[in-house]
Amino acid sequence: MSQANVNCYVVEAEDGITLIDAGLPRMWHEVMEVLKTRQRMPYEVKALVLTHGHFDHLGFALRAQQSLGIPVIIHHEDAELATRPYRYVTERNRLLYPLGHPQSLPLLGRMVGSGALTVKGVHGVQLMTAGSVLEVPGFPVPVHTPGHTDGHCILHFPDRRAVFTGDALVTLDPYTGQTGPQIVAGAATKDTAQAISSLDAIALTEADHLLPGHGAVWSDGAEAAVTAAREVGRH
Repeated sequence: MSQANVNCYVVEAEDGITLIDAGLPRMWHEVMEVLKTRQRMPYEVKALVLTHGHFDHLGFALRAQQSLGIPVIIHHEDAELATRPYRYVTERNRLLYPLGHPQSLPLLGRMVGSGALTVKGVHGVQLMTAGSVLEVPGFPVPVHTPGHTDGHCILHFPDRRAVFTGDALVTLDPYTGQTGPQIVAGAATKDTAQAISSLDAIALTEADHLLPGHGAVWSDGAEAAVTAAREVGRH
């Protein structure tokens, strides 16, 4: 589901539901509506897995942790960031960058309207190990893709030929307004050169479907998406 150009996902399986990322605070009600529409109950949600610890992926994480009693799972290198999701290093000044890209201002404004400035950190997270199957519904395999953040991970569902790319590869950059496969601008990325290198890991999944943290789902294959993102390069 998407709100204010921020995505989070509900993954259904016979043994329960896994949430991928927690978007923005006001997306919580959308998640509950999706469960209702799918005739699933909140108690069937077994885990929330975060691709990384930025505020726009942590929106309702604390609420889910407290109200559903589920684990919030993240890579150890982003565990500290998840406790203070606004305090992170970027390659470019994220406050000044949008002034040079005015087409991004409406996008960022909608994020603010959906609670982007009110996200609370989460403590007591569980840590995931890259390359090892997570024992949660759907059995995703986290793959470490540093660059956007130190602990960023994509989540690969091999049997579904799908990969949740978080912000390692997006199809809409909120900081530029540019669409199509790309890494996120230096205004929100710690190391864009490293982020470009991490695109290799996405290509290696050979997934058909890429589900990004921002923008539309890409269903033309991982290799094509990575090729397009490399053509865009650093920005």
